[in-house]
Amino acid sequence: MHLLRPQTGCHGHKIDGVSCLSWRFAVETNNLRNWKTVPAECEYYVGNYMLGHLYRQDSKAVTDQAILYAKSLNLTGDGKETWVAEPYDSVAFNAWVETGKAPRLPESHKLYVTLRSLKIKVVFLTGRPESQREVSVANLRRAGYNKWEKLILRGEKDVGKLAVVYKSEKRRELEKQGYKIIGNIGDQWSDILGNSTGSRTFKLPDPMYYIS
Repeated sequence: MHLLRPQTGCHGHKIDGVSCLSWRFAVETNNLRNWKTVPAECEYYVGNYMLGHLYRQDSKAVTDQAILYAKSLNLTGDGKETWVAEPYDSVAFNAWVETGKAPRLPESHKLYVTLRSLKIKVVFLTGRPESQREVSVANLRRAGYNKWEKLILRGEKDVGKLAVVYKSEKRRELEKQGYKIIGNIGDQWSDILGNSTGSRTFKLPDPMYYIS
């Protein structure tokens, strides 16, 4: 594991006209959209970012703010105050999901524990198909997520919908059921854009893939 080199790619060789740090910044700020893969020149940079300490630090910066926000709320305790969270759901990782071994991000789990302690209902909203419900439940429990209000997966009528459309519809359904979405967190912009996004949104870092 080597230190991140913003202007370099494999083995520290300079990439003419390319800054991997700038590329990741554009991705995280949603200025670069509809990209398919990490540029080959930046694969090592992104890999080291995800596996090193910076990804954890960036994630902590987000979840720390989410926790401060949740603790600052004047909650009614009516059982309808809800936080929507979107688990990792890239189609490219379906085979990995099927193993039921997707690891948890400690920072996200800390937020989950805090929400539970505040009696805020947690709803998991994922783009995974309904056929993966059993393995998704097992994976959540194995990762320490033992209780939740709902786990929403794509049904047959949701197939083919853009993620931002599908998730907007599902959040709207929650509101029609009387839930008040006070928080919404995800690692894709499509998790937190659209309609019925909630009182406040939080974007976790993820330069690995893009879902529209």
